[in-house]
Amino acid sequence: MKLNKLFLSLLFIALSTTAFAQQTSNELKALKQKKEAIERQIELAQRNLNKTTSGKKLTLSQINTIKAQVRLMQEKISTINSEMRSLDNQITENTGKVHNLQTRLSDLKKEYAGMIRFAQRNRNSYDKMMFIFAAKDFNQGYKRIKYLQQFGQYRKKQAAYIQGTEKDLNNQISVLDRDLKNKLSLLKQQESEKSRLDRKKSEQAAVLNNLSKDERKYRQDIQKNRQQQAAIDRQMKAEINRIIEAERRKEEARIKEAERLAAAKAKAEGKVAPVVSAKPRTTSQILRNSPEDAKLSDAFENNKGNLPWPVASGVITTHFGPYTVGTARGQNDGVVYQTSENASVRAVFNGKVSKIRNILGKYIVIIRHGEYFTIYQNLKNVSVSEGTSVTTKQAIGTAANNDGTPEVGFQINRGGIPLPPESWVAR
Repeated sequence: MKLNKLFLSLLFIALSTTAFAQQTSNELKALKQKKEAIERQIELAQRNLNKTTSGKKLTLSQINTIKAQVRLMQEKISTINSEMRSLDNQITENTGKVHNLQTRLSDLKKEYAGMIRFAQRNRNSYDKMMFIFAAKDFNQGYKRIKYLQQFGQYRKKQAAYIQGTEKDLNNQISVLDRDLKNKLSLLKQQESEKSRLDRKKSEQAAVLNNLSKDERKYRQDIQKNRQQQAAIDRQMKAEINRIIEAERRKEEARIKEAERLAAAKAKAEGKVAPVVSAKPRTTSQILRNSPEDAKLSDAFENNKGNLPWPVASGVITTHFGPYTVGTARGQNDGVVYQTSENASVRAVFNGKVSKIRNILGKYIVIIRHGEYFTIYQNLKNVSVSEGTSVTTKQAIGTAANNDGTPEVGFQINRGGIPLPPESWVAR
């Protein structure tokens, strides 16, 4: 019967659209969470900025904070745009579902009306008997008897299908109405964020203009900051190189001992000692020499893009690579996380504390993960010691203030080569 075809068609539509709706819902949920996370970063940066701007001269930290806020606001607007695109897809899908349900409901009602008319024509026993006896042959008559037996059940089912379809239609209209209201809310958010971004850009322009006017006054501070950071980076590289060299010496000693034992064995057996021509080993091979170090290196690599941040909450104000502040230019070997007061600094992966240094009153911790190293700078205290093993997210110290702002420098290094941390940590 047509009823079965209609029901199967409705079932197919419901199943095919449910998966799409679930996917869109998950996408919207993820975008909303991302937007909320960005807003928390903006608020944290603003709180720190409020603490450092009152009655104080402009600092490099303040400049970087404002730049980070502008970037985060732009990212938030981009996220809102993605939300609206996803919501538009959902609205289009739901509009199609409403139209389809309206069409199906109309078809069901027409089919039901035909059944009612048939029932009216065959409302007594005589009419039913005449309907059966009017069959062309016995086979058709039998089918008409079975049809009449099932007719009442079909009427009840179709009435239930109509009620269910009407209910689905009303629910879908409610969902569509909610989506349209959500889109209107997103449009208002977008407009508000654009105005907020314009104000922050004006603030940034004023700060940069102030920097340009008084650059001679600030240049000394910026230059001092650059020199200090460059000196720290050189010392960190030197520490890592010392660790690599120590591992190389261990490897050379192991090879010499193996050669000595082989020569002693050959002499005892009256044979000529074998000539061992050891091939030069790369830094990577040296640092992955033991099975434990190789396993740890592989585990670190496999977690690329999923490592936790070195602080539970914060915002990146300084990025990896070349940078420009006014006319000053430099190179960052890592990133700087601006965080909250007395924030805990934590290891981003399992490893062993290779070095702890106190430079200019601030602590630096180097943790080795096989051939990889993570470096944590600007700690006011540490809660681990050299040679101890640490686990992922284990606290290793507390963030110190830099120009009144709590900050943590973070670097990832592979065999002496700095890597961009943002491609390794989770977004």
